[in-house]
Amino acid sequence: MHGLRITCEAGFHHVVVQTDSTTGIDLIRPAPERHPHSTLVSEIRRWLGKDWEVQVVHVFRDGNFVADYLASLGHSLPRGVHRFVNPSATLRYWLYFDAIGVQTPRFINEQGLGCPLHPVPHQKKKD
Repeated sequence: MHGLRITCEAGFHHVVVQTDSTTGIDLIRPAPERHPHSTLVSEIRRWLGKDWEVQVVHVFRDGNFVADYLASLGHSLPRGVHRFVNPSATLRYWLYFDAIGVQTPRFINEQGLGCPLHPVPHQKKKD
């Protein structure tokens, strides 16, 4: 939600929000208001309803290097909202990879659960 506010206040009018959470996407679609996070969901819907074009799309976690890097970095930062005006060299590296569309292979096991770079070994059936 903070990212939507900052982006809107910065004057961007065409925004694509990428998330690896299909649950999050489902929550912000029109649905019954009864949910443990309904206040947050309502606030997100309010920001999405402003006079701008926002697309919310699903991406696999390993398909968005910047988000993955920032999520990992967040564990070492104090709690709260952090705004990076000048990205670090490492962040610029991941931004470049995302911009040119670098992707990592994704292996799918029999249950359809993806696992980047680590195939699920085939297990013999027990008699």
